[in-house]
Amino acid sequence: MQWTLVIPLKPLSRAKSRLSDTAADGLRPGLALAFAQDTVAAALACPAVGDVAVVTDDALAGRELAALGARIVPDEPRGGLNAALAHGAAAVRAARPASPVAALNADLPALRPAELSRVLDAAAEFPRAFLADAAEIGTTLLAATPVQELRPSFGPDSRARHRASGAVELTLDAVDSVRQDVDTGEDLRAALALGVGPYTAAVSAGLLLPGP
Repeated sequence: MQWTLVIPLKPLSRAKSRLSDTAADGLRPGLALAFAQDTVAAALACPAVGDVAVVTDDALAGRELAALGARIVPDEPRGGLNAALAHGAAAVRAARPASPVAALNADLPALRPAELSRVLDAAAEFPRAFLADAAEIGTTLLAATPVQELRPSFGPDSRARHRASGAVELTLDAVDSVRQDVDTGEDLRAALALGVGPYTAAVSAGLLLPGP
């Protein structure tokens, strides 16, 4: 089964504000782009993924991620994360109606293609399924089979909201790289411990990270 992934990315100038304790204002856009580059590169290397669509209005991010092989979908709704995901899912299903669709966070710099494949293979067993983040509060991936609407409800406490919506929570071991999103300096430290991709490694070199 070949999945189409929809990855939302807000304008880089507004991304990752919670990293202010780790990276100055001038560095955060570069970190956000590096996270997205490593996420997209790993997703495209996953054997279960046939296509990656990034929903963004950021011109620089669009160019850089398209160069990696992602399809860029303009964020026409400009109504926030869930509106962007619903718009992206509709766009990719217009082109590939028989493909299952999964929303994936853009801030998974340690993402491993093999671990993502395990998650998507497990998700294929259910009409809708999701994977909680490392903090067990949010969501890093929400998947839907071709006959199901994605119905994204990302944001604070999205784990509880996705579960309440009827999506099945995936409980898998050894998929830490798919769960480790990065919002804070501590998150970045955890991702670096897992082993981040080359873009994040280059940009984060020399940053003063919070201790354990």
